[in-house]
Amino acid sequence: MADPGQGLPAAAEPAATSGQSGPLALRLALAFVAVALAAVALVAGLTAAFAAADVSHLASRQRSNLTAAITVAAGSAWDRSQSWGGADLSPVLDLAERTGAVVQIRDDAGRVVASSPGFAAHRSSPQFSRPVEVRGQRAGEAVVRFTRSGLGNADQALQTALLTAIAGAAGLAALLALLAGLAVARRITRPVERLISVTRAMARGDHTARAGPVRAPGELGELATSFDQMADSLDRQEQLRRDLIADVAHELRTPIAVLQASHEALLDGVAEPTPDQFASLRDEVLRLARIVGDLQTLAEADAAALRLSRADLAGIAAAAADSLAGRFEAAGVTLAQQLTPVDVLADAGRLHQVITNLLTNALKFTPAGGRVTIDAGPANGSAVVRVTDTGVGIPAADLPRIFDRFWRGRHATHTSGSGVGLAVAAELARAHGGELTAASTEGQGTEMTLTLPAA
Repeated sequence: MADPGQGLPAAAEPAATSGQSGPLALRLALAFVAVALAAVALVAGLTAAFAAADVSHLASRQRSNLTAAITVAAGSAWDRSQSWGGADLSPVLDLAERTGAVVQIRDDAGRVVASSPGFAAHRSSPQFSRPVEVRGQRAGEAVVRFTRSGLGNADQALQTALLTAIAGAAGLAALLALLAGLAVARRITRPVERLISVTRAMARGDHTARAGPVRAPGELGELATSFDQMADSLDRQEQLRRDLIADVAHELRTPIAVLQASHEALLDGVAEPTPDQFASLRDEVLRLARIVGDLQTLAEADAAALRLSRADLAGIAAAAADSLAGRFEAAGVTLAQQLTPVDVLADAGRLHQVITNLLTNALKFTPAGGRVTIDAGPANGSAVVRVTDTGVGIPAADLPRIFDRFWRGRHATHTSGSGVGLAVAAELARAHGGELTAASTEGQGTEMTLTLPAA
């Protein structure tokens, strides 16, 4: 049988190339850098604005204090001579010059009594003025203009240094964000690249490809693990499909071969068309019909189109047991019922089918004089049905495979059936959100347990 992965046309191959993971890492890194730059730009802008405001406020206060000092010095000069005409204002002009300012002293009438050289040339410079007061009386006014040297220059230099430091820090933060972004992006994209390569390998038909252990953040690690689990499940399903086809072919081969040989014998005149011959042909046709019916039942169980409603599991079990009472009596096997009402949400018809299958199986492998017990009721928050028999039991080697499709154990070789009954029952149990399990000891009997969620 051809591998389904080998039949993929070339157009079905993924269009992406291995290089496309690079742009993804780059885009993630650039996104990290963009976020970092936005944050740095915001912090830098706010820092620069607040720092500039603080520096300006500090410079303004220093200028105001210097103006006050010049005013006090001018007042002292006036006080020594009791007039501006005899006042020595050269120390005042020298103080202003040393601090990078120019000053003009005016008398009470507004006439200029002293002025720094170039005072008029600095009209656009920051200007501060204060009255000159001596013993509480106004003697004149001092007007101070601050040039770009001295205190004014220090103001600008401090603001420039702060902006330079902020710009350098922003650049360093951007570089670190780029390096961190590349590292994080690589850590995120590496498992994605691994998953892409494994997916492409599976698309090319390599069903053994697996992602394996992946060192990645939590969600990506879980994704890789889930992918491998999915691949394992697909492998199991593919193997089951192949086994099913092989089993069906094996089951159909015998009746078809018998029908073909018998018809050829009749056509060639080797065998006479007797009633016994026709009865044998009819038995083989019925066997084929039974196999086809089992396949249809199996397909319906896979589809599991259930009509769920509240039902009493004990009542369903009692109905199934009562429907088989005649067969148990004819076989000389005692059927005991121990039923406690328990409600479930279920398709009553499908559950009846499951329980009937379990009872039929127990009857089939329990010799005359044996006993089959069915009990139902609540257990540990669930609803449980147990079918226990005193039959031949199941060998330990066969027990893990009894729910496989078309599988028949060593004790079933001389009994009728195609080997899908328990497979159908297990499928229907899973469709109801439950589970069908088996426990057995060879020569002592078997216990089948159906567990369902209680309503």
